Amino acid sequence: MELQGKVAVVTGAASGIGLAAAERFIAEGMSVVMADIEAPLLNEQVARLQADGAAVAPFVLDVSDAAQVAALRDFAVESYGAVHLLFNNAGVGGTGKPTWKTKPAAWEWVIGVDLLGVAYGVEAFTSLMVEQGEGHIVNTASEAGLCATPMLGAYHAAKYGVVGLSETLVMELAGTGVGVSCLCPELVDTKIFESTRNAPAHLGLPKPDHVPIEMLESFMKTKAIDPAVVAGNVVDAVRSNSFWILTHEVTHARAQHRNESQQRGDTPSMLPLNGAK
Repeated sequence: MELQGKVAVVTGAASGIGLAAAERFIAEGMSVVMADIEAPLLNEQVARLQADGAAVAPFVLDVSDAAQVAALRDFAVESYGAVHLLFNNAGVGGTGKPTWKTKPAAWEWVIGVDLLGVAYGVEAFTSLMVEQGEGHIVNTASEAGLCATPMLGAYHAAKYGVVGLSETLVMELAGTGVGVSCLCPELVDTKIFESTRNAPAHLGLPKPDHVPIEMLESFMKTKAIDPAVVAGNVVDAVRSNSFWILTHEVTHARAQHRNESQQRGDTPSMLPLNGAK
């Protein structure tokens, strides 16, 4: 699909990968509806882009509310007449607790945003694209949707769900003119590890301390890439109608380790951080 003159909708668009994608879509000649739950930051970024002449509009959104996602679709159509590209990107991180110590309210939050937010976007926008005979849906999963690590049970459950949802959707939409991509990034320089800043008050989660990206890099033994690189990967996938968007070579090794372990019947284990088997 060519992007010039088309319309994109991006969730989680006020920062990180979503903001970088919105900026890239604008550079490609698209009109963009930027949706996010952080209203002040969203309006600030939209005002900046509008000042540079971009065709962009803000929409404050909690993706875990299906009615709000449907309202986003209606707003986009009213604003620009169509939607050609949906980037279901909004997401939150895990709580960093063992799975059996993760409270029901935390499960509701992580699954509601990371999995149901994608499902609600698919439900709201896909029929519109099928009717117009053209479109592309990009769903943000994670490397965490392909292989697991300890302490992120709810996050893995959501991201594995997004991968399965996306694989199913691309089969269902074959021949309709609507493409699907599944984005599975590893470490990217975003605020995902500070996402409790947007957690509902009833969870009682503390506001996050700033997590230096250097600390994460030393733990993961890899390099956090710029969100703009991921945005470029997304554009390339939409143009070529490619399903998988993997941002790091190490993801291939980790997924291969999981798959080979499964075929042998081994108990699940992490690939050592140095990548050795």
